[in-house]
Amino acid sequence: MKKTFRGGVHPKEAKELSRDRALLEFRPEAGTEMVYVLAQHIGKPAKAVVKKNDPVLVGQCIAEADGFVSANIICSCSGTVKAVEKRRTIAGSMLECIVVENDGEYRTAEGVGEKRDISGLTNDDLIRIVREAGIVGLGGAGFPTSVKLAPKNPDAIKYVIANGAECEPYLTCNDRLMQENAEEIAEGLELTLRLFPNAEGVVAIEKNKPEAIAAMEKACAGKEKISVRALPTKYPQGGERCLISVIAGIDFPTSKLPADVGCIVDNVGTLYAIRQAVMYGEPLYRHVMTVSGNAAKNPQNLIVRDGTSFSAIAEFCGGLKEGMELKKAICGGPMMGLTLSSLDIPIHKTTNGLLLFSEDEVEKSFAQMTACLHCGRCTTVCPQGLNPGMMAETAEKGDYERYEKKLYGLECVACGTCSYICPAKRPLTQTFKQFKAEILAKKRAAAATGGSK
Repeated sequence: MKKTFRGGVHPKEAKELSRDRALLEFRPEAGTEMVYVLAQHIGKPAKAVVKKNDPVLVGQCIAEADGFVSANIICSCSGTVKAVEKRRTIAGSMLECIVVENDGEYRTAEGVGEKRDISGLTNDDLIRIVREAGIVGLGGAGFPTSVKLAPKNPDAIKYVIANGAECEPYLTCNDRLMQENAEEIAEGLELTLRLFPNAEGVVAIEKNKPEAIAAMEKACAGKEKISVRALPTKYPQGGERCLISVIAGIDFPTSKLPADVGCIVDNVGTLYAIRQAVMYGEPLYRHVMTVSGNAAKNPQNLIVRDGTSFSAIAEFCGGLKEGMELKKAICGGPMMGLTLSSLDIPIHKTTNGLLLFSEDEVEKSFAQMTACLHCGRCTTVCPQGLNPGMMAETAEKGDYERYEKKLYGLECVACGTCSYICPAKRPLTQTFKQFKAEILAKKRAAAATGGSK
């Protein structure tokens, strides 16, 4: 194990706004529209299995995985399907969604929440349950968990890492989850370890969460194959590759998956969801998230239901502070989150934060932007060991070949450390996201036409 990963930065944490707020469940009222995006995970969008006017229940599968890398979509309320149509989503695009009118009764489907005898479950049973529950990674892009738990060689997995780092500023919902549900997370980790006979479990938590560390240590006490490791507080500690670098001492390219180097990484929320699905037949239809930011009237840590609108969540938390105007709303954290064009957009499985700000720091940075100073700070902080300065110059010239083959630009994980540290206020991360998208689009087009580039 290493002490820390290379690079990284120390942005203002701002976690004091919500860290002491216990998890509070929010149920939208009767008559509310709940909107379920069919593409809320990496891979192929799910396929709707309900139609207009169909009755639905909490825990019912309303869209089935439509491929190996795909995930079921689960209804989080009871009510009636109003439509299957395109709606505006977090990324700003119009995507196919299932719209349900919530009757406010929250009646559950048969078997949901009932304790299950797990003594006779096989490994295949565990993976099937996770797949049917629609569980995806809750700390990142939403990779289907059932796929992650079924690598080619389970015996080669050496570490199952429970990601409790929560390194993004402002976000504290996983901190609260670990404090309040440590035993359930530990049980989820134990269930996962059943699939990997040669693996040990490591719960990784940044040191700025002492209460969560203490709670997880107590919950894991006496479990021979599980330990808790307190990590230095540094962004992006919660990045999958950064965690693996520290826990397993391994650096590897993005062309490889964690399982290729003997590791499985699951967010603590994902492990909690695994426990709920396997032991209580509860599929993934709700999760934790933080509402915070300098403009938020009552920062909170919430248990929210998929399909709820950001506007309903903001209103539940009291809206904006008196006299403040909303200049920017972010889904997720300030480093890797997405700016919302509107609050009338549904959350989905991977939504872990809503940040409300009275100032737009990115807009202010654009006004201060200068030419590159060639100071090298971006290279120093990059956890992937890349050269963001040269990457930006190459991207501006449109040199796809050099960007990918010489500068390894596709290894960028868009963590935002380079943009954060840049004294010239250059939009490095945004440039890399756009250029990477262009490269991948060219590759897809070439593959479709039988080309080699």
